[in-house]
Amino acid sequence: MRTRRVDEIGTFDELLRNCLPAFGGAYLRRIYGILDAAIGMGCPLTVAVAGPVTVSGQHQAWLIPLLETGWVAYVSTTDAVCYHDGHRALPGRGDCVFEVPIFGDDGELREQRIIRVADMAFEDDVLNDQDRFLSALLQRPEFQRKMSGTEFRYKLGLWYGAMEKASGVPAGLLSTCARMAIPVFVGAPGDGSVFLNSMKLWAMREAGLIERHDLELDIHLEVFESCAFHYWGLFESDAKAMGTLILGGGVPKNFNLQPEPALSQLLGLPDIRGYLFDVQIVSSPVTDGSLSSCFPAEAVTWGKVDKDHYQQTTESMQCDYSIVLPLLVKALLENRDRYARMAAEMGEEALFEKEPKARGYLRPRQGYRLYDRRAELVEKLKAAVREQGPWLMESVRFPLPPAP
Repeated sequence: MRTRRVDEIGTFDELLRNCLPAFGGAYLRRIYGILDAAIGMGCPLTVAVAGPVTVSGQHQAWLIPLLETGWVAYVSTTDAVCYHDGHRALPGRGDCVFEVPIFGDDGELREQRIIRVADMAFEDDVLNDQDRFLSALLQRPEFQRKMSGTEFRYKLGLWYGAMEKASGVPAGLLSTCARMAIPVFVGAPGDGSVFLNSMKLWAMREAGLIERHDLELDIHLEVFESCAFHYWGLFESDAKAMGTLILGGGVPKNFNLQPEPALSQLLGLPDIRGYLFDVQIVSSPVTDGSLSSCFPAEAVTWGKVDKDHYQQTTESMQCDYSIVLPLLVKALLENRDRYARMAAEMGEEALFEKEPKARGYLRPRQGYRLYDRRAELVEKLKAAVREQGPWLMESVRFPLPPAP
């Protein structure tokens, strides 16, 4: 184990590699090394992120810069993240979020009609404005049909983008994903206020107050799309592998990990592999037995993570990801900038021969645009399912007891 003094290093890459020799710091060093290897290999990444990442502004601090590299294939998150993503785009609400003490007087905040999320807060009227916007939007003709959640959030991202442009505020998460055609999955769509506004319109229709509300989320198609993208990663991407960055656990983590068992265990497709790279930063201790806390090694037993490489290509760190992600993303972006400068000086091919990882780092910034390809990739997976017809027909037979 060799270390360097912090006053001798000049980049975040050198800091993470040389100044975190042990204990918790060593976890961060190993995670950085795995991400560096995955990106350098050109492996498409999926990002699962739970927690109030949009209301706290973290999406603009480090998540959007990460997405804009072109390294990320899709995002798995929560309905609440999608809901709060729209607040700053509301007219006159660009600076609506402010800091409050975590251990302050919440009763007083309630009296002042202030909503608190950890140490972030905003006026209660922000929610009312957001709800009015969503309720009006979801009555538009383009939302009056059945669609996958990825299409729904793509449309929502386009409208958020229009609101952001009109309000003169920076792009948010969903508008960025819509611009880059990055699919956004939500494994628990009913657990958040975007869907609650759809429920409101449904209730109004059922009560006879409005004539129509035909929006319906196609959960089957949404899950199948995630499987189609994993299938693409294994057999069509340049890397012929997938990697995942899991931040915060919860449903986004589980949704992110389920394509492999869906493809192999449920659909019976051959040669399916789990994630080659799996890095997670979660606050739960592994001893609590929750899905959020379980190490990638546990996912190996399910087939969700590659069994032959996991001891070198996976790591789990118990930490609040908001502490370390700015450092990790900054280091990775510095690496990309360094390779870009070298490519400009010596030419890409010479650089790739000298530094093979540069090829993966310098992937086109427009990314994989899997949302644009979702229909094509879904049809390819359907064709693979048809080939498994005999196996699948046998898999639905079981000696059931007499009907209850």
